[in-house]
Amino acid sequence: MKILKNTFLIITLLFATLINLMCSNNSKKKWPTNGWTYSSPKVQLMNLDSLERLSAKLSSGDLGYIDGMLVIRNGEIIFEKSYSNPYDSLFKSTKTAPGKYNYYDSEWHPFYKNTNLHTLQSVSKSFTAAAIGIAIKNGIIPNIHAKLSNYLSDPNIDDDLKDAITIKDILTMTTGIKWDEVSMPYTDTSSSCVKMEASENWVQYVLNQPMIFKPGEKWEYSSGATMLLSHIITEASGQDLAKYLEKNLFNILGIKDYFWKHTPTGLTDAEGGLYLTPKDLAKFGYLYLNNGKWEGTQVLPHNWVSLNTDNPIDTPWPALKYGYQWWLMPYGDGKITLLASGLGGQRLLVIPEYNIVAVFTGWNVYDKEALDSWWTMNRLINSVIQK
Repeated sequence: MKILKNTFLIITLLFATLINLMCSNNSKKKWPTNGWTYSSPKVQLMNLDSLERLSAKLSSGDLGYIDGMLVIRNGEIIFEKSYSNPYDSLFKSTKTAPGKYNYYDSEWHPFYKNTNLHTLQSVSKSFTAAAIGIAIKNGIIPNIHAKLSNYLSDPNIDDDLKDAITIKDILTMTTGIKWDEVSMPYTDTSSSCVKMEASENWVQYVLNQPMIFKPGEKWEYSSGATMLLSHIITEASGQDLAKYLEKNLFNILGIKDYFWKHTPTGLTDAEGGLYLTPKDLAKFGYLYLNNGKWEGTQVLPHNWVSLNTDNPIDTPWPALKYGYQWWLMPYGDGKITLLASGLGGQRLLVIPEYNIVAVFTGWNVYDKEALDSWWTMNRLINSVIQK
């Protein structure tokens, strides 16, 4: 009996020690809910000269209009720079009418009405996907295989293919709906996205387009697909997408200041309407770096990040794959970087292998290509000091 008591005591002590270690490890992790802390590249084993050279290239103008560079490693900011650009004079030179969907209008792009809130453009799509994950975790959407028609007020879709579209098809941009927004600039009025943004009812515009593939059969980049997700969240939660994420994501991450455009019918512009500061955008990347967990709370489903990366979808660009409204950049021996990317050079890179989150902002909608994500990722990786 004495041996059994001693054994039980030892097991109890070991269990308590394990719990203490787990709690200690969680408390040691840096959580930027109330603001990021700062460290140095040297302490976090990154080469300052390499980061300075990258920054100098960004500020030179050779890569167009870049606004900022923010690099975080091991949960602390190690490099931060901003660069100024003459957006007001550039807008005036276009002689175009002002408006929130005129991408030259400096009142709206890239900064929101002279604040430090920066347009994220299609990075907004990654936030929308997170909303779907949270809704599944909260039990208001059953799973990613739920059908789109379940969330339409008039579910009688006169097309068997369209009726078969699932949330997963929408997340992965494989709806089969005819769409083209990548073969021309976003300032071209023939773009499906531009036509949608000029319409009164964006969701109806998307649903009115014909099916040209079976759902799940072919990838086609579509901002219209993301608007369907916005509609689904509103129908499932009874809340506007922006308000749903404010409660279930932003408040948890400590994001207090944001702006989100809305469509003429009042629906959140999920495909490109979000504005955040770079530091708050980095918090979202940090959430994904930590597999959807924040200060001990599982914000996203426990497998949501891995679902993004486990079965990447091929795109027309060999270096880029696609997940759930995230781009994926495979490199090395089975490694992968998550990329949230937006018009004009908005880039959020999450590099799990090196515990790096990086944000780059800009506004290349004029005569320069947007920042090359693959090139940028490699510059960051090459800045890491190998032990």
